[in-house]
Amino acid sequence: MLAKRGSDVRFAHAGYRSGFRYGSGSDNRCRLGTAKYPRMHFVQNSTADSRHIVPNPPPPALGGVRACGVPIGFPVATPPQKSVFNHRTSLMSAKRRHDDDEVDRAASSNMKQKKRQVAASSNKNQKRHVAALILARGGSKGIPLKNIKPLAGVPLIGWVLRAAVDSEVFDSVWVSTDHAEIKKVAEAWGAQVHQRSPEVSRDSTSSLETIQEFLKYHNEVDIVCNIQATSPCLHPFDVREALKKITEDGYDSVFSVVRRHQFRWKEVDELSDEKTKALNLDPANRPRRQDWPGELCENGSFYFTTKDLINTGHLQGGKSIYYEMLPEFSVDIDGDIDWPVAEQRVLRYGYPGKVVRLLFCNVSACLAEGINALSSNTRNTSAIHMLQEKQVEVILLTSSNDAVAQSLADKLQKRTGCQVMKVGKKPQNNLEEVMKNKSLDWKHVAFMGFDQADEKLLKLAGLSAVPGDAPELASKAAKYICHLSRGSGAVWDFAEHIFLHKPMAKP
Repeated sequence: MLAKRGSDVRFAHAGYRSGFRYGSGSDNRCRLGTAKYPRMHFVQNSTADSRHIVPNPPPPALGGVRACGVPIGFPVATPPQKSVFNHRTSLMSAKRRHDDDEVDRAASSNMKQKKRQVAASSNKNQKRHVAALILARGGSKGIPLKNIKPLAGVPLIGWVLRAAVDSEVFDSVWVSTDHAEIKKVAEAWGAQVHQRSPEVSRDSTSSLETIQEFLKYHNEVDIVCNIQATSPCLHPFDVREALKKITEDGYDSVFSVVRRHQFRWKEVDELSDEKTKALNLDPANRPRRQDWPGELCENGSFYFTTKDLINTGHLQGGKSIYYEMLPEFSVDIDGDIDWPVAEQRVLRYGYPGKVVRLLFCNVSACLAEGINALSSNTRNTSAIHMLQEKQVEVILLTSSNDAVAQSLADKLQKRTGCQVMKVGKKPQNNLEEVMKNKSLDWKHVAFMGFDQADEKLLKLAGLSAVPGDAPELASKAAKYICHLSRGSGAVWDFAEHIFLHKPMAKP
């Protein structure tokens, strides 16, 4: 009797035994194919994984069973010794196949690695346009025109623009806005302005939609760094290191995070019977802070993304990775800190700008205390001494037709040893000639002015300031607004601003 299962043929005969084998072991096979019986089938043995190859049997001519267990009439072929597969040979063959597979996989992996290296090398050789983009809408609901509100004397947006410009890794720095006042401040801080459309200026507009509109009008941009204006403690160092992950390591998106050590619990309705439960700890084994690495949370400081990924509708994705920032530099005005506290944080941890080596100070604007004053404030002269001790040269500027300022400058020169320089109708030419002789550019120069005539110099200087009572036009052009008025210690205020948080700067 024959019983079929799939392509296998099994003998269902009382006399059939599993003894129709040659050799022993779970992988022994016999090959009975000859010219007379070429058609073979596998028959599963009772031994696990043991199979025999037997020919399709013809109908038996005689009844009965041979001693070997094969029905009478079934021809039994005695295979030659060389046709029996040796177990060791099978294992060696399998090992060779395994080794060949490993070699193929290794070769494939090496090929992929080489392709990645070639792609990375190609990206390095092919210069990609990297743009910094700050989104600054004028319709802030919480604090009107929050993006340009002075924070520690500097417009909020000025803190991040300074860091972006001084990082020197961006081919262009942009501010996307719909407000004229924000546009003026952005340009004063060295940024270009993208006038966003009303369609992307609504309360419901997402950052992605605004960035996509920006790219629509600026096809030359390949990589966008969306910097949040509400993160005033950003430093150039962090921006440079994060960008390397795209330009050198081949990532598509990089975003900033901070490590938090906060245990989180599930929120429940107080009126329900549901009980809260821990989300990231075991209360029965509550770890100590120093024993727990914490969790990585987005701090919203910046998001680097390639144009290709943005065009697919994502700011994060593709080959993505985070960049961890220190907690002291992770300040978010939107959520976790109020304005007075933020001012203290930014004074200590904010980026103050390039190292100032030279200060030009308008005498009549900053040191004179009224039109009849012929002496300077003691705090201001002390500030000049402090600057000189910090290797910052101070040059006092006067006008040839300002007798009061000239009289005051003579006294100051005797008290402080500062150089006093007369400037003409175009003071920029006089100042740049001095800078050229000292091998300095505007990034290392500070300027203190007061009125509309100083507007251009206030914008050019790497760090500029006006007294607290300066006109509005000059105040918008300055990078720092002193808390004190002219003649009452404004220079001292400015000097303190320069050096208060200088040790924390990471240029």
